[in-house]
Amino acid sequence: MEHARFEGNPMALGIDIISDVVCPWCFIGKRRLEAALELYRTRKPAAAAPQVTYHPFELNPDVPREGIARADYIAKKFGARGYSAHDRLVQAGKPLGIAFAFDRITRQPNTLAAHALIESARRRGVQGAVKEALMQAFFVDGLDLTDTQTLVRVASEAGLNRKEAEAALADEALRRAVAEEEDKARAMGVNGVPFFIFNNRLAVEGAQPPEVLLDAMLEAEKEPAAA
Repeated sequence: MEHARFEGNPMALGIDIISDVVCPWCFIGKRRLEAALELYRTRKPAAAAPQVTYHPFELNPDVPREGIARADYIAKKFGARGYSAHDRLVQAGKPLGIAFAFDRITRQPNTLAAHALIESARRRGVQGAVKEALMQAFFVDGLDLTDTQTLVRVASEAGLNRKEAEAALADEALRRAVAEEEDKARAMGVNGVPFFIFNNRLAVEGAQPPEVLLDAMLEAEKEPAAA
């Protein structure tokens, strides 16, 4: 991941997060990072705010654009375990303010369109808000992220101009660029998400506790960012 994408303070700590909007552990990881950032501000109140950038990763790139029934997806992916894995996620989400409502989800989407929106939002400085809104829409509200109007509404309510949201969803070149960035992540060896990269030099895989993420942030600052 290239920190040239950041538009903020060049002296700020760079944090790149590779994740998917339909990955529950990515949602948990996002909240844990936010808690780690609060710890960072307490530890280093005079430091510039870290620059956070989200990068695409499709857990299920083979899902068709129109999505598939959630029940079919669960049966195929988890088999006999079915929905039992959700109990742990619900408990993990509660202290972080995530009210997972898996029973509301009826459709499993292909997330390339959502990632295109997130990339468009990055260019407008509202990436974090749009990422959060899409995760909330899927995991809490059970909205269908294969529906174009739903995607546009969620993104526009999070701060992305409606026309820009519509343009992003219609832009096949943008989708290809997003897919190519995902390919680069896989070429780096990223197979599971969330995956955090601090200052282009230290990586942490998984939704680690805030204290672990804070330690990684402080360690990454000990040397200049990698070229």
